Amino acid sequence: MRLRLPGRTSAAPRGEHEPRPRPAPREDDGAPAVTSSPAPTHGRGPKVQRGLRTLATLSGQLLLILAAVYVLGYVLGKLWVILLPIVLGLLIATVLWPPTRFLRKHGAPPALAAAVVLLGFLAIFGGIIAAIAPQVANQVTELADQATAGLQDVQAWFQGPPLNLGEDQVGNAVDSVIDSIQGNAQNIAGYAVTGVSAVGNGLINLVLALILCFFFLKDGPRWVPWLSAQTGPRAARHVAALSYKTWATLSEFIRQQAIVGFVDALFIGVGLWILDVPLILPLAILTFFGAFIPIIGAFVAGAFAVLVALVDQGFGTALIVLIIVLIVQQLEGNVLQPIIQGRGFNLHAAVVILAVTAGSSLAGIIGAFLGVPVAALIAVVYRYVRDELDDKSPEIADDGTRARVEGDDSGTTVTREQVAPPAEPRKS
Repeated sequence: MRLRLPGRTSAAPRGEHEPRPRPAPREDDGAPAVTSSPAPTHGRGPKVQRGLRTLATLSGQLLLILAAVYVLGYVLGKLWVILLPIVLGLLIATVLWPPTRFLRKHGAPPALAAAVVLLGFLAIFGGIIAAIAPQVANQVTELADQATAGLQDVQAWFQGPPLNLGEDQVGNAVDSVIDSIQGNAQNIAGYAVTGVSAVGNGLINLVLALILCFFFLKDGPRWVPWLSAQTGPRAARHVAALSYKTWATLSEFIRQQAIVGFVDALFIGVGLWILDVPLILPLAILTFFGAFIPIIGAFVAGAFAVLVALVDQGFGTALIVLIIVLIVQQLEGNVLQPIIQGRGFNLHAAVVILAVTAGSSLAGIIGAFLGVPVAALIAVVYRYVRDELDDKSPEIADDGTRARVEGDDSGTTVTREQVAPPAEPRKS
């Protein structure tokens, strides 16, 4: 018989009650401290290893992609002298293709239609230059005299209250500026030589672009079958569809910006005419061409108009011109562009600004001009690949047709086949 000792209870059978939790040991009694973190499990190590392997794989893929992008950019930079005339020729061809197509449909041979349209374009462009050159030559001299008078007024303002600068101080400041210019005369001469060289290269690229434009207009319908024939049967229809989409995107961009630029130039030109500001026609033409560099071009063209008004007629007229420019740009951005573009040409304003900035930093004015079309083409390719991955059949056009590539050893042709009903027209 087991005796029960004082202060003890009878032991319960094993498994009848849960063991009592031990009180947390205190650090002051010498026992080890217990943290609140859970103890590691056996599956934690393999999971960490799998995560590290996945991270290493993704990092390696990212590095390979960045290396490929760098190599591609390096190659394009080396070939930019060849690519620039091709790109400019394509852009000019998008403008001249509608009249060329009209002449070809009415029986004109392809070479004759291309030559007539291209020569007509050059004649119109040359006529515009001939019309504005005398006006610029005559009024620039007057503006220079007015600018000199304005500088004298500024000098008188500096000498009067509240600055009360002495004539010697102003003269010393002017002399220091002149000395600085003379000290950097060699650098300025170098910049001038560089500018002349850039103008010469630009003229050469323009001539090459016009020659290529003639061949694009003459042999344009043959390019898509030729590109499709360089691929396999499965990829041929995608090459044809992407070719048509990119061409339509470039044509749409040029058409939209031309309409926007014409409206901007018209309203701003009328405002300058009412205010009797000089150089109306050159400023209107500058506004028109500035529209082809979205956001940035309109800002620069408006700044020139305000500057001319300031030099010619003073601060009040310049302020009115600034208000006119801002109103026209607000109407363009909030009313005109949504009506013209609708939902088909979808590039966020931030993307436009980044594209213009990146293009100008890489290739100057030409890069700023080409930045938005390139971004639009990248967006077209991205959306096409995304829709193809989602099984949305992006090769089917809005009219329900898709490109069909067929041919044999004698040649390749691209036709349109009806595969779906026409899509509903997009709402603006």
